[in-house]
Amino acid sequence: MPASILPPGDPATAATQPAPAPLPELANGPLRNALDCSDNAIAMTNSDRQVVYVNHGFTRLFGFSMDDIRGKYLSNLLQGPHTQQGLTDAIRNGLRLHGHYHGDALIYSRDGQPRWVSMVVNAADEAVGGPGGSITVLTDITLTKMHEVLQKRVLESMVSETSLPALMAKVCKEVEGIAPEVTASILAVDANGLIHPLAAPGLPPDICAALDGLRIGPKAGSCGTAAYWGLPVVTTDIATDPRWDDYRALFQPTGLKACWSSPIRDHQGLVVGTFAFYFKEPREPNALHQSLVQVCLHLCALAIERDAARQRIHQLAFFDALTGLPNRAMFRSNAERALSQMERDHQSGAVLFVDLDRFKQVNDTQGHAAGDALLREVAQRLGECVRAQDGIGRLSGDEFVLLLSNCSSQQAVQTAQRVLSRIAHPVDIQGQVNLPSASIGIAIYPDDGTDIDTLLLHADQAMYQAKSDHLHSLQLFSLEMNRRAQERAAMERALRQALEQRQLTLHYQPQTTADPVLTLHGVEALARWSHPEWGAISPAQFIPLAEETGLIHPLTRWLVDEACTQLTAWRAAGLVVPHVALNLSGRSFHQKGFAQSISATLLQHGLCAQDLLLEITESVVMDGRAVTQENIEQLSQQGFKLSLDDFGTGYSSLSYLHRLPIAELKLDKSFVQDLEHSETARALTISVLSIAKSLHMTVVAEGVETQHQCRWLKDHGCEVMQGYLLGRPMPAEMLASWMPGASTACCA
Repeated sequence: MPASILPPGDPATAATQPAPAPLPELANGPLRNALDCSDNAIAMTNSDRQVVYVNHGFTRLFGFSMDDIRGKYLSNLLQGPHTQQGLTDAIRNGLRLHGHYHGDALIYSRDGQPRWVSMVVNAADEAVGGPGGSITVLTDITLTKMHEVLQKRVLESMVSETSLPALMAKVCKEVEGIAPEVTASILAVDANGLIHPLAAPGLPPDICAALDGLRIGPKAGSCGTAAYWGLPVVTTDIATDPRWDDYRALFQPTGLKACWSSPIRDHQGLVVGTFAFYFKEPREPNALHQSLVQVCLHLCALAIERDAARQRIHQLAFFDALTGLPNRAMFRSNAERALSQMERDHQSGAVLFVDLDRFKQVNDTQGHAAGDALLREVAQRLGECVRAQDGIGRLSGDEFVLLLSNCSSQQAVQTAQRVLSRIAHPVDIQGQVNLPSASIGIAIYPDDGTDIDTLLLHADQAMYQAKSDHLHSLQLFSLEMNRRAQERAAMERALRQALEQRQLTLHYQPQTTADPVLTLHGVEALARWSHPEWGAISPAQFIPLAEETGLIHPLTRWLVDEACTQLTAWRAAGLVVPHVALNLSGRSFHQKGFAQSISATLLQHGLCAQDLLLEITESVVMDGRAVTQENIEQLSQQGFKLSLDDFGTGYSSLSYLHRLPIAELKLDKSFVQDLEHSETARALTISVLSIAKSLHMTVVAEGVETQHQCRWLKDHGCEVMQGYLLGRPMPAEMLASWMPGASTACCA
């Protein structure tokens, strides 16, 4: 301590010395009056370092009167448990070398309150008119130090990623160190108005546990009421304050008598917590308490908001924003830990891959808001079907996954059946009742895989098989599925390469008329693929694959361009081909601008809309998507004619026949093949021919293979036929040689 504070030797010996007389020149007069008016604390000591004078500012700041302190050593009165060591030597060295010392010190008032002071000590020898020792001037800088110490330590803890509870506990302990008479607590208030203790190191843990989850309100103690009204609440006597009626018994064993709680607000002004001081006697907070709280409220708000931001970042990084379920990354992390535990415990488990059926239809017909609502509802229903130890996540789109711990294959199937049943319950979305369904694939740990990636892959393959077999069903993984999946993946890669290298070809099947003479009505272009290793691959294999993988779009672009190129070449060679019929996938109509792309290709080849006949199925014209209807409408406006393929095998709704530019109906080959032995097939065929005639449409009968079929169709007014009897699909260069011999296939 400074020379004016610390005794020269043993305090016990010094205490027996007689008290020094006061300085006579300061007994009364203007000098003393001036010193007493100062806000600073001033103390003078004699050559023995005993106090001979303190001003009124000293008494106001530390609580000691002149009579209390005369003849004593400041160190005996002002030093405390946290007064810094090494300060005495620094002060003495300063006085010896420079005649003065200036620095900050933590000292204590008469009532034990710690105070930070700025200390200026100057030597005051009797030779120069001084008291013989020193003059010490102490300036209270407690508020400044509160800002420095609290902010420095709290901000350092925030930078070092200290958890919010630990950080708030540090704030409470720092405050209780500055003001030992208080017990501090910090509570968080969530968006639902529920209280969650963050830190209260001076309160019993059972009280914090009892407060957790309680709702704020106008009579919820000091903290709950302060949070409810957003205003500070001072309870000077807990025993009589009605706001404490429901909490008085809880706090009675603590001996706390009063409480002052202040709301903690975020940068938007919302109450996110409370900061409270408890006292052991009925009282109000003093100026020091108010200053402490003002400093801490800002720091607490900053820490709570920062923690909320961190949690939000974590939520965005590891949880699905729409459903609140763990995302793929979080699910994988949780699954890896669960699988490791199952391995240690020698347990089995299961992965359930859940995919909604026809979910895209909901988005397309009701909008994405309805699709989002359905996904949230499904996520909630899935959560109701699993146990606490099970994992759940949303992978992407309409794909969900469950990880069942300690679960046999039979239990996995039972859970999957429960999930299917729960998902299938009707759900009202924007006033429209939906009947959702799902398909589930199941992979068993460890039989079907020992790591999460393999299990997910195999469960996905099983789900794909379930969806292929029958919607709203489940399927257990098998090695055969894996083999088929590998073959499918290999075929997808090969098809992609074939499209890039233009390895596909077109064959053309004639469509002929026989009245009055056999003539070429047109040709249908049919895609063919011959793989260098696998040989000829059926369109029934690679066309559905192209639709599922999105390769149908480049395949269709190639188809249109190749057909236009060939038609131009035939006409340049003098071969009369009225038009080329192209069978288009319904998925092509889901692309915005599809109609314009066909027109652009025709223009590039110098052709017009009548040179192509576009074959579509009934599912396309019944498609309610706006983009599909827009493409059909634009094709109509550009002069294209549509051919309705497989007529009679789909929805068979006649309402669209007069609304759309349908120029041709293609009678499905299943009707033609049954003409010879089925009265029903003959009756339906006659009906189709009658409808087409009344609407001035052409009927093309597919699959004509016998003379009997040909004659029957001709007798009943079918104008155009297509089939092996008349001409097989052939390479483009064979069409010219086919045309002169076409009459040999004529049905008499």
